[in-house]
Amino acid sequence: MAKHMTRIPDETLEGVALVGMTLGPLFRHDPVLEREHVGTLYETLAKADAQALSEEWPFVDDGKACDALAKLVDEAMRFEDVMAVDNESLAAAPKLALEYRRLFVGPAKKAAAPWGSVYTDKDQVVFGMSTLSLRDWLRANGIEVRQEGGEEPEDHIGTMLELMAWIAGNRPEVLAEYLQDHLLTWAPHFLTLMQSATTSDFFDGLAALTRESLLGIQDALGLEVEEPRFYR
Repeated sequence: MAKHMTRIPDETLEGVALVGMTLGPLFRHDPVLEREHVGTLYETLAKADAQALSEEWPFVDDGKACDALAKLVDEAMRFEDVMAVDNESLAAAPKLALEYRRLFVGPAKKAAAPWGSVYTDKDQVVFGMSTLSLRDWLRANGIEVRQEGGEEPEDHIGTMLELMAWIAGNRPEVLAEYLQDHLLTWAPHFLTLMQSATTSDFFDGLAALTRESLLGIQDALGLEVEEPRFYR
């Protein structure tokens, strides 16, 4: 359990919140079917300057951030061009949306299942022990995760990134513990596998930027993370 009780500087907390709020929704929401949740973010990326954005991006070396952000920006531009022509046609979904579903949704075996317990539970199942441990921690700290469209495991990478942002803004005294005991234990491993699994520059860039950001946060907070055994 994390023992870090030193007050985290406001600038660091703001950076953590930015990372979680920006990247979390890209994992959590289908870019076409759930466009009402994430469309503005794709539109913003499509209009962004990757170099300028990288200079403002926290916790990551400018060069690494720029490489990853350039992939996000370029692919978001192509995606938005397609959506502008026919944003109602789900039958002919853009390649970016199809790759999102292949990685995270199915119906075939998910190329990059987005839940922590899939990697840390010996049976590689959702709602495994790591999920239950996170749920107990949330309950003990009086934190409720909002579920959309039914019950979903709380250890979804997108949900956990958004939760990281919320904790940074509302419960910073438990941020280090959350990261050290629940998110950083498996997320870098998952993101490395995601990079190997994807055929899309967008999701390669997303995985790389998220991994570098989380490792940068870990370093900024001086956290020592004990990796569990991985079964996938």
